[in-house]
Amino acid sequence: MRFIDLFAGAGGFAEGFKRAGFEPVALVESDPAACFTLKTRLSYYYLTENNKSDIYIKYLKGQINRNQLYTFIPSHIIESVINLSIGDENNSNIFQIIERLNGKKDIDIIVGGPPCQAYSLAGRARNENGMQGDTRSYLYIQYGRFLKKYNPKIFVFENVIGLLSAEKGRYFRNIQSYFKRLGYTVEPFIVNANEFGVLQNRRRVIILGWKKDLNTPISNLADQCNFKYQVEFILNDLPKLHAGGGIDKYLTYTTEINDYLYFAKIRNGFDILTQHVTRSHTEQDKEIYRIAVEKWKRNKERLDYNDLPERLKTHNNRNAFLDRFKVVADNMSYSQTVVAHIAKDGHYYIHPDIEQNRSISVREAARLQSFPDDYYFEGVKEGKNRTAAFKQIGNAVPPLMIEKIAKILIG
Repeated sequence: MRFIDLFAGAGGFAEGFKRAGFEPVALVESDPAACFTLKTRLSYYYLTENNKSDIYIKYLKGQINRNQLYTFIPSHIIESVINLSIGDENNSNIFQIIERLNGKKDIDIIVGGPPCQAYSLAGRARNENGMQGDTRSYLYIQYGRFLKKYNPKIFVFENVIGLLSAEKGRYFRNIQSYFKRLGYTVEPFIVNANEFGVLQNRRRVIILGWKKDLNTPISNLADQCNFKYQVEFILNDLPKLHAGGGIDKYLTYTTEINDYLYFAKIRNGFDILTQHVTRSHTEQDKEIYRIAVEKWKRNKERLDYNDLPERLKTHNNRNAFLDRFKVVADNMSYSQTVVAHIAKDGHYYIHPDIEQNRSISVREAARLQSFPDDYYFEGVKEGKNRTAAFKQIGNAVPPLMIEKIAKILIG
């Protein structure tokens, strides 16, 4: 089955559907850094499927650069990543590119999740107008343009749960009625990534649409398996780092693969560790981190910002976001939600090892999202990608969850 990924981001949807056996036709994304990530991932698949994985390994080791990597890949694969914003000004151009890539073959499924800030409770709280009038609120209409054009059998639309309550439910009712007018049965499913084996508390709404004549009712998307893994399973095989430490390309693991890393396909044969890098921190931040970790380890209590010594309080807001410093709990079955704010600071993602005294690395964040270790997150400029990588990871959908949903869809 062939699919188009809209608002593709770093490729969580594409990775999940690819692993479930689907074939990507086009990945549409406006962010240039994320587009390089998508091109690099497609390069990985082409090379590994054609017994040329040594070329990809050379890239991960830094022995060839990105442009050299892409020269080994057929042009139509690289061109399937379309770096354009979805909207009336670009859609006709996107359609032409897809037609050139796909010919007259059917598109079986369209997937994607439009930017969620306009629907999220946090986004509405921070915006003085409650995000009213935000054009991102109506990107579902642009999504519908592609449904009209390609008439897929199924679509999968992912977003934050706030989509269901925005404007007292008016947005969702509009979305539902719009997609129904296009000929689809539409059902929302509230899911949590930890129901699919992702070690993260990440609640989202998955809106499924299928052609009314397909008669494929799905009552539950959750995997319904009992997972007994803890967050420590994605931390304990990685080299210890201090703030500002690590190497972007090529480190080695400190222990053998564990059951979770095997189950989640995070370590899948390429024993080459990349992007285990962390940001630097001020001495004040590191002191706060120590307090937060000690409090968690001692009593499993989260740090309340107001409980800090006065000399460490630099924020004027003492009434909201009081858990802005938060430890990633290695002794629980899931972490807090990874969001794009991790690109700005690491305070909400403190590593639980007090000896390391830092926020989590790019690779640790990627693992919380269930991305495999051979997944490389690019920047616009090669080698300058830590912030871009964090942003892409925070905005992504977990590929392990999407893979399992894709397999449910095809029975």
